[in-house]
Amino acid sequence: MKKKFLIALFGIISVLQTNAQERPLKIVIFGAHPDDCDLKAGGTAIRFAQLGHRVKFVSLTNGDSGHQSMSGTALAKRRWAEAMEAGKRFGVEYTVLDNHDGQLMPTLENRLKVIREIRNWEADIVISHRPNDYHPDHRYTGVLVQDAAYLVIVPNVAPDVAPLKKNPLFLYMMDNFQKPNPFMPTIAVDIDGVFNQKIYAMSAHESQFFEWLPWTQGAAALAEVPINKDERLKWLASKRQYPITPAMRESLVKWYGEEHAGQVKNAEAFEICEYGLQPSDEQIKELFPMLGLKEGK
Repeated sequence: MKKKFLIALFGIISVLQTNAQERPLKIVIFGAHPDDCDLKAGGTAIRFAQLGHRVKFVSLTNGDSGHQSMSGTALAKRRWAEAMEAGKRFGVEYTVLDNHDGQLMPTLENRLKVIREIRNWEADIVISHRPNDYHPDHRYTGVLVQDAAYLVIVPNVAPDVAPLKKNPLFLYMMDNFQKPNPFMPTIAVDIDGVFNQKIYAMSAHESQFFEWLPWTQGAAALAEVPINKDERLKWLASKRQYPITPAMRESLVKWYGEEHAGQVKNAEAFEICEYGLQPSDEQIKELFPMLGLKEGK
């Protein structure tokens, strides 16, 4: 009887250990508006989801100012519906907070909202804008996430939600701004295999990619937007296929090897924030299990 009990006990322990090892990674990505996460980290989100990990997009504003002919509640409802559809296409959860577009401020209230989002998701990785972006909502989203970075482990801050036991890896999304310092692509992810899915998922934000953003570039840019859905996808892909910089290529070589890296046409890059986990290369490989994988693996 004792022997059978011990065998059963060891079996339970073995299952628990296996489950712990197989726990999916949990990634939360913060954008200022309901399309920012999609644009800067959508391909990487798809890669995580393909490997069985859980991703959540959080927009800190409801996007109620981003259109030339709609505004207020009607626009906010439309952008929420677009975000929900995009989430389905990306394979992620999507949350849109009810802050006004263009009016986001790094208040204590918003900081606590960010802390609760990170804690409730039990995040291993947190990704957001850098705090030197052109748009004030982008900048303050970056500030709010930075301000939350240490506090997510402090029990007496937002005590209604259990603190994390360890600090996540905090990352910045890529941008081209040079002052006060340029973006450094610490991690680069090959998204060639999911680029078309990323474009399809992004196209759910019709109000942005086919209406508002072309309008901001002038009447000629708006006029060139196709009407046909298939043509729209091709057009959007042509507008959102960014060149790989030498620094990104160098990062790709580090994580994928020179032969693989030399063939990559589409990639997303991230910079490690000085707040939060400071990972070794081995930890980065554990947190980004797609690094080095061949196409479709």
